Amino acid sequence: MTLAPAPAFAAPKEEPVDCEQVKCIALTFDDGPSKYAGTLLDTLKKHDAKATFFLEGQYVKSRPQYVKRMVAEGHELGNHSYSHPDFTKSDAATIKSEIQKTQDAVKKAAGVEPRLLRPPYGLADLQVSDIAAEFGMPIILWTAGSKDWSTKDVDAIQKQTLAVAEPNGIILMHDWVKQTVDGMASLIKTLKNKGYHLVTVSDVIKSQELKPGDAFPTPEGWES
Repeated sequence: MTLAPAPAFAAPKEEPVDCEQVKCIALTFDDGPSKYAGTLLDTLKKHDAKATFFLEGQYVKSRPQYVKRMVAEGHELGNHSYSHPDFTKSDAATIKSEIQKTQDAVKKAAGVEPRLLRPPYGLADLQVSDIAAEFGMPIILWTAGSKDWSTKDVDAIQKQTLAVAEPNGIILMHDWVKQTVDGMASLIKTLKNKGYHLVTVSDVIKSQELKPGDAFPTPEGWES
């Protein structure tokens, strides 16, 4: 039996990246989508780079078109609360509401629900871990930061990011920092020249076999 050829208009399926075989790095952008998200997405698309966006529900609600585009262009979405309170100073009802409202906003905007949680400020405790488990999500922190929110300088952001880049690294950045977005094309080119594949967090953590409520990288003091 001869199978009919695939229709000419079918988009080629991207081969998944095996981060155990090649150098991977995950750029992650918190607090968005910001007003610069469209420009950032243009740059990522032009340079065939994937990223993970940890979104705040309040901005998902006001800029849903960017969220829809992130999904359409193969990026990963994470939950970063609705209004960015410190979860370690919040009661359980508040934390659950912040997570659920963001899940709902992303679902409405893009038809999917985030499967990763990054708590505001990267602060979590056992209560946060338990609630993340209820939502079926691991907690994703970062291996290093770009310090973009502090320096707000293109050269400094690039220098810091390249200094902390490592295989399977998860880098904290912010798409509301204009200088981060302005320097992204140059940063991507440099990382690629160093042999890195720019992938999603899920690509990087695949070998970790994280369970809901697990935190990665493990926060200081959580080591058993």
